[in-house]
Amino acid sequence: MGKKIKKEVEPPPKDVFDPLMIESKKAATVVLMLNSPEEEILAKACEAIYKFALKGEENKTTLLELGAVEPLTKLLTHEDKIVRRNATMIFGILASNNDVKKLLRELDVMNSVIAQLAPEEEVVIHEFASLCLANMSAEYTSKVQIFEHGGLEPLIRLLSSPDPDVKKNSMECIYNLVQELNDLHIEALAVIANCLEDMDTMVQIQQTGGLKKLLSFAENSTIPDIQKNAAKAITKAAYDPENRKLFHEQEVEKCLVALLGSENDGTKIAASQAISAMCENSGSKDFFNNQGIPQLIQLLKSDNEEVREAAALALANLTTCNPANANAAAEADGIDPLINLLSSKRDGAIANAATVLTNMAMQEPLRLNIQNHDIMHAIISPLRSANTVVQSKAALAVTATACDVEARTELRNSGGLEPLVELLRSKNDEVRKHASWAVMVCAGDELTANELCRLGALDILEEVNVSGTRKNKFSEAAYNKLLNNNLSLKYSQTGYLSSSNIINDGFYDYGRINPGTKLLPLKELCLQEPSDLRAVLLINSKSYVSPPSSMEDKSDVGYGRSISSSSSLRRSSKEKNKKNSYHFSAGFGSPIEDKSEPASGRNTVLSKSATKEKGWRKSKGKKEEEKVKEEEEVMVVPKFVGEGSSDKEWCPPSDPDFSMYVYEVTKSILPITNIKEQIEDLAKYVAEKMGGKIPKEKLPDFSWELHISELKFQLKSNVIPIGHVKKGIFYHRALLFKALADRIGIGCSLVRGEYGRAWNEVMLQNDSRKGVIGGLPAPEMYVIDLMFHPGGLMKLRSREADLYRFI
Repeated sequence: MGKKIKKEVEPPPKDVFDPLMIESKKAATVVLMLNSPEEEILAKACEAIYKFALKGEENKTTLLELGAVEPLTKLLTHEDKIVRRNATMIFGILASNNDVKKLLRELDVMNSVIAQLAPEEEVVIHEFASLCLANMSAEYTSKVQIFEHGGLEPLIRLLSSPDPDVKKNSMECIYNLVQELNDLHIEALAVIANCLEDMDTMVQIQQTGGLKKLLSFAENSTIPDIQKNAAKAITKAAYDPENRKLFHEQEVEKCLVALLGSENDGTKIAASQAISAMCENSGSKDFFNNQGIPQLIQLLKSDNEEVREAAALALANLTTCNPANANAAAEADGIDPLINLLSSKRDGAIANAATVLTNMAMQEPLRLNIQNHDIMHAIISPLRSANTVVQSKAALAVTATACDVEARTELRNSGGLEPLVELLRSKNDEVRKHASWAVMVCAGDELTANELCRLGALDILEEVNVSGTRKNKFSEAAYNKLLNNNLSLKYSQTGYLSSSNIINDGFYDYGRINPGTKLLPLKELCLQEPSDLRAVLLINSKSYVSPPSSMEDKSDVGYGRSISSSSSLRRSSKEKNKKNSYHFSAGFGSPIEDKSEPASGRNTVLSKSATKEKGWRKSKGKKEEEKVKEEEEVMVVPKFVGEGSSDKEWCPPSDPDFSMYVYEVTKSILPITNIKEQIEDLAKYVAEKMGGKIPKEKLPDFSWELHISELKFQLKSNVIPIGHVKKGIFYHRALLFKALADRIGIGCSLVRGEYGRAWNEVMLQNDSRKGVIGGLPAPEMYVIDLMFHPGGLMKLRSREADLYRFI
């Protein structure tokens, strides 16, 4: 056998690269492999990148940063099926990243992705290509690209695919594409609405006819969101006067009224807001009188709080300074829903409703109608609101509706005064101003004014008015109005009562007090022991029933601390059995003597001059005179009701002498027709009751101080009824003159001066022909002399120069 010969191995060709197995652990290395010309390397690199991308968003971002997206887009059209499939799978995953989507739009790969939806492609390619399109279709620019490259048709065809993932992705993409069909106009209108806030942009839109197109969308579209956004754009444009004029010429009002009938709440709100803006145009305001207001009233009954608020805002603007629209709102039965809206959960709705009611209440018939719907009770909750706008509008509503005693009584009884007074403390200027205005209105009757004072309104207003920054004209007016219902405090603080400040029973002159000082009530002053303080002068013409017989043994005469004597009780019993012994003159509450009963039948302390007056009383013989003398020693004392109980009714000390003064001047001076003669006679009468004419040189010898001290000791009190004062100087006489003048209709003021001085001023026609106005002499101010030449009048030119020479 021959020897085996070994076959030699041929060496590889020199121009061929030996196969190399590469294992890479770096994503960057694999990304570089995407540029390889070899299909096998490309396929494996794409497979590795797909697995890497599946692991999370951070990996997708990493691939984007490494520059993998651009070479991958080229592989979407690679002729190798596996490479193409793997690249498509990668984009299905990467397209969920927003930055990747942005880059894909810039690279314009939409056509390549849509091409993968061809029927001949594998199901896997269909799945990931449709997934990529579904992710891309979430943004508007990509939607446009899908439409432009004909992507809708193949997507619809894939709805019949047997693969559920393909169906799902295709359906999601189609859904997104269909939403584009409507949203473009909606969003475009929203953009325009925002642009209209810029003046330059608004002018440009106006000049290019954009406003007319805007109106066209509102009129013609049936899509609620388009209508809503168009109405919003109209609202913003209508803040410009020129735009309002243009809209009015285009009859935008008809369109807005039609939109109020939309079934969409957002459209109703936007239309109401547009009407509010258009109200600045008077023509538009008039248009809505018959068309618009009834529809807005219906919207007040909506279940949607925002709809109710927007409708109330439109009504507030429509009725402001427009009585016709206020009437239209009432005729459309708007009062009830507006009052119901005061209990809304939205502050804006409450404030708007209060504004409409305020506008309506400017007309008396409507105000009465509003009052009949229990407005005074409904407004209390808004007054307690923590929102300053609501507080302000609610206080303004009180101002407009509490214009009569009945309404103020209802507000008082409902507890509405307390929150109103609290608003006076507000740090908000508008709230404080409107609250002051409301308090001024509510102080129009005495009971409400007294309750306001009890709640501290006077003290708060005094504090506010001291501040230079917090006070306002309404706070000052409210303070003065409250003082006018508390003349005792007004005279003590200001030292002045005008002719319109009528002194009534219960008025007392405590003397001057400094601002911020509390004036004690009359009851407390009466219960105090006499002291060296200035006497308090009391005006009171009322008579009070004497205590029951079971109390007749108590005889201490201190005011408010004891009961009257047995003689007064006997007299009371006697008077009780006399029919028509006394009656009271209308308007004055003063006793008028009956012929069958002498004046001495009352508890009186008459001066000697009073007993000399002819015709005032009849003589009843010596016994009667002795009885009078006995009873003069005991003053009428306030009664207590319910001895032994904790609830005692206190009455101020009566003043029979002053009651007689009222009766006498009513009978003798009131009938005088000449006002000057009335003043002169009343001055002489007052002087006579207070010690007569006192020459200046004898004034120091006029021992009035001793007389006042004796009265204090006798009455066991610092409070002295004015009728008891028989020796009075300037301030006694001036007060008595004012009190009597007010009873018979003589207009005069009471002015407090320094050093115990006080005087009365009256306005009289000038006797000369100088200063004639309209054929009548000009009226001038005069001061009345009650001391030196009673009845004399001095023309008041300068208080500093003339007055103190006179008094």
